Amino acid sequence: MRRHIFEEQREHMVAIQLRARGITDEAVLSAMASVPREVFVPPEQCESSYEDRALSVGLGQTISQPWIVAYMTQALALEPHDRVLEVGTGSGYQGAVLSRIVKEVYSIERLPELSAGAGKIYGALGYGNIYLTVGDGTEGWPDHAPYDAIMVTAASPVIPEPLKEQMAQGGRLILPLESDFCEVLMLVTRKADQYDVVRLCECRFVPLIGRFGYHGDR
Repeated sequence: MRRHIFEEQREHMVAIQLRARGITDEAVLSAMASVPREVFVPPEQCESSYEDRALSVGLGQTISQPWIVAYMTQALALEPHDRVLEVGTGSGYQGAVLSRIVKEVYSIERLPELSAGAGKIYGALGYGNIYLTVGDGTEGWPDHAPYDAIMVTAASPVIPEPLKEQMAQGGRLILPLESDFCEVLMLVTRKADQYDVVRLCECRFVPLIGRFGYHGDR
């Protein structure tokens, strides 16, 4: 019975929070409709899984609101053959959504507890195309580069150079960037050795901690 309720809430989320607010990529909508968001939040947050807001997942981290998850995913213009790097595994929800669209997802998280938790959920759901590691996300995961797309799920003061270097030709990178006392989602596209940067919208994320981000002082 409870599962049925969550399925109804998921359908409502896709129709009202996403489709009605400009999310048009059918692959993204299908992924959002299939991934059970309720299993990626702590038990005490379960009843709020499909509310249109970010939720705490502990350790000072959050699971982004459904709209921002869908918006960032859509902005990357993903293709089924793409290989994607996710910086900031967090609860695992964003990576799960990506995995329903692309060939492979490589996700790096600096907090071992979060990475382990996401891995258990992926195993239970049978999501076998997501690969996890623990480390400094600002340095990327060079062993599997280049990536067709890179998604950074924490706000950075700059675009980390290692991530730019790990983009494939024609690759896209999306990240929240500190800008004029606010945070703005930026979409970066690599063309040869040039990087085109487009400002998308204001947002709010936890800080990106690492060598090429913030240094733990926020």
